[in-house]
Amino acid sequence: MDLEDVVEGVVVSMLREAVTTLPGDVEAALREAEREERSEIARVQLRTILSNVEEARRLGVPLCQDTGVPVFFVSGRMFPGLEEGIRRGLARATAEVPLRPNAVHPLTRRNPGTNVGTGSPRIVYRPTGDGFTDITVMPKGAGSENMSALAMLTPAQGLKGVKAFVLDTVVRAGGRPCPPTIVGVGIGGTADQAAELAKEALLRPLDVPNADPQLDALERELKEALNGMGVGPMGLGGRTTVLGVRCGMAFCHTASLPVAVNMQCWAARRASMRIFPDGRVEGMP
Repeated sequence: MDLEDVVEGVVVSMLREAVTTLPGDVEAALREAEREERSEIARVQLRTILSNVEEARRLGVPLCQDTGVPVFFVSGRMFPGLEEGIRRGLARATAEVPLRPNAVHPLTRRNPGTNVGTGSPRIVYRPTGDGFTDITVMPKGAGSENMSALAMLTPAQGLKGVKAFVLDTVVRAGGRPCPPTIVGVGIGGTADQAAELAKEALLRPLDVPNADPQLDALERELKEALNGMGVGPMGLGGRTTVLGVRCGMAFCHTASLPVAVNMQCWAARRASMRIFPDGRVEGMP
């Protein structure tokens, strides 16, 4: 069996699932938020979101007209044809699901209509010695992606500075990233590494705590603080500005403290599948 063809089919299936069906942990968090909200305007927004989730699942249509640009995370066994299979799958999914053709040349704005071009899709590789290949896709809409931010703090600003930057970034974003959001925070590393940590942190489900006790405590503290800021669903006020905060960390230079924020809108879409060398495919939670 040609593994490149297998990858193409897997990518089409993953993208169809990702853009039409919200992950269970995100839907559960939205339902909990709707039960706990005190603002009627906020509850109306959350009920509308949940109704949209149900209809998209029932009809098999995208949750949002902005089907985003997909970011792929590939780990495990690498093999020839892997990247080409992903690119072919994305082009096919754009036509078949369908996905909105969002990927354009940054200067000319030329749109090939396939979501495939130079550097698109973004593929993050994590080779390991495993005998299988895991592929996860995260469709990323522009509303949330445009609110990304990076700060090169001084070490003297420390944890207090990290917290202040995250709070300021989310409050300044207001309703533009379609809250309630999930906030990814990357701390340390280099500038580009912090940004990547922030985005990859968004993959961790909302019901899975951070394995690092210090980061877990920071996530809970930031979530509580952000939900006390009053931005609320769609920026119209309320106690649900974020569904969660996800943090990632890497050691950095003694003279540096990079911090990045990457937000995901309420439509926190993702899907994963595992491919074995014999062509077998398994779904992943």
